[in-house]
Amino acid sequence: MNILYISISGNTRAFVEKLVSYAAEQHQADATNPLITSKEISENSPFDTEAEEFFTFVPTYLEGGNGVDNGDTEILTEVMREYLDYGANYQKCLGVVGSGNKNFNYQYCLTAKQYSEAFGFPFLADYELRGTAKDCERIYNCLKTALKS
Repeated sequence: MNILYISISGNTRAFVEKLVSYAAEQHQADATNPLITSKEISENSPFDTEAEEFFTFVPTYLEGGNGVDNGDTEILTEVMREYLDYGANYQKCLGVVGSGNKNFNYQYCLTAKQYSEAFGFPFLADYELRGTAKDCERIYNCLKTALKS
């Protein structure tokens, strides 16, 4: 199972690292459980055409406002959008997982929802900030289900 992610403040990176460890534990207990490989996309990343299917993890950073009438413009994470566009990588994406801060109400995970709409892949799950152990379990199971679909 492959994950592409972008991390601005380190929250997404920390969660993906926990998820990779969780998957390794699950695989050790039952070898039929998939391992996870991850690749961080950043401003300095070379753009590649992805050969295998993957999931995208993206935090939400928006420009002010309320996310409804205004403030729904993605900032800081645009390089992930560009990477998905490159070589039609988005066609290999099985779905997106979003993160954010629930204090921002409608804006919570709005970037992931926008990616889902723009690229036509499903919005699979969400977690807040760095996520919890329960989030790891829930999202791992969600990814396994989506992988089988």
